[in-house]
Amino acid sequence: MTALKKGTEIELVVESLSFGGKGLARIDGFVIFIDRTIPGQRVLVRVTRKKASYAEARVVELLQDSPEAIAPRCMHFGTCGGCLWQNLPYHRQLEVKRNLVWECLAHIGGLSNDTVLPTLPSPEIYFYRNKMEYSFGARRWLLPEELELSHLEKPRDFALGLHIRGFYDRVLDIEECHLQSPSSVSILKQVRQFALASELPPYNTHDHTGFWRFLVIRDSKHTGQILVELITAPHRSSSKVVRQLSTLLPAAIPDLSTLVHGISEKKAQIATADTHKVVFGPEYIEEYLGDFRFRISSGAFFQTNSKAARILLDQVTEDCGLTGSEVVWDLYSGTGTMAIGLARAARKVIGFELLQAAVSDSRTNAGLNGVENCEFVLGDLKDLLGNSSLANNYGSPQVVVTDPPRAGMHPSVVNQLLALEPPRIVYVSCNPATLARDLKVLVEKYRLLRVQPVDLFPHTAHIEAVTVLEKR
Repeated sequence: MTALKKGTEIELVVESLSFGGKGLARIDGFVIFIDRTIPGQRVLVRVTRKKASYAEARVVELLQDSPEAIAPRCMHFGTCGGCLWQNLPYHRQLEVKRNLVWECLAHIGGLSNDTVLPTLPSPEIYFYRNKMEYSFGARRWLLPEELELSHLEKPRDFALGLHIRGFYDRVLDIEECHLQSPSSVSILKQVRQFALASELPPYNTHDHTGFWRFLVIRDSKHTGQILVELITAPHRSSSKVVRQLSTLLPAAIPDLSTLVHGISEKKAQIATADTHKVVFGPEYIEEYLGDFRFRISSGAFFQTNSKAARILLDQVTEDCGLTGSEVVWDLYSGTGTMAIGLARAARKVIGFELLQAAVSDSRTNAGLNGVENCEFVLGDLKDLLGNSSLANNYGSPQVVVTDPPRAGMHPSVVNQLLALEPPRIVYVSCNPATLARDLKVLVEKYRLLRVQPVDLFPHTAHIEAVTVLEKR
């Protein structure tokens, strides 16, 4: 094998796509992961990291494109961190995502991969997101043509858009985006123009100074309602500035129904606020999954792809195999989407959730849909499931649905679930790696029936998977 070290340049042909979305190539059997590539491309790469069992590299030059490659739709593709695979046909994206799931099950979980079904597609592959988080930045990413100019039309120290992949402090000014909606980009441009004119600086992640931090846009795919949250740092003029913006936005965006001002003193670049104030509107928008109606407030979790989320809900309902007599426990219930969707087919559904705001939203959403056989319990599952009186209080579950965050279930939750021994577990995962890790433990007592990938995030490496487990 050619001696590889950091800085080595070498020609490679990309064989496949790996977990996380990077291309995979080999040289004399040694694996090299290459960002922003697709199978079939021949590329000149520079090694950026060398480990004992693999290396990472970036593309210096595309020598020959893949025979599968298609023209990306977005002008920012290849620079922005939002999409990885706009140049890969959608049917191939679905195949890749199925492969990523079964590879994780086989390599991490030591499980048979013949239980993984073909990926269910998203009904829409563009403008499908109902939420986008845009960042303000004090270091604008300069495009190649700008590097050659002695005079820039835009300031270098102000940007509003999306982060460059791999750079937490560099933001690309977005002029178009095909993930959320045209209205989202219109709002983005209006806010950028206003923020620039305000002469208040964007937040600087290095010295933690500045005012403008995040622009979060939610839009309903069924009602057309739009909620905008501006997250800023504290400032004596903050209320005045946001009120000025509130007079301009509705005139340009007629569907804008709610504007929220959030203030954050966190140093971490996370688009959540310490406090919220509703500038105008009802503080929420409404969305539908089938004929289920949900209120979504500025800080609430809701599946990002509304139309594909309906497919996910239908899949979970089918996999629960409910007859109307069962008690169902919904772990990590969020704002109650899954619990409310299952309630019509179950005797009773109990949702467990850590966040008070999410529990409150769940109860509101249950009321909106006339669902009376749902209860929502506030608490940490690590503590709740170990309580011997839980089954006495709420009934022993015949089915447990678990939909944990990307980190998967806490090990103690997995062990307590094994001790609980419900006849059926339906595990909804947004991370095949942590799914495989948890399944490796659960199959001690459970038989893995099937895994159904569902695509909620076209053009990205993210994938949901619904796994059905039956007590041995």
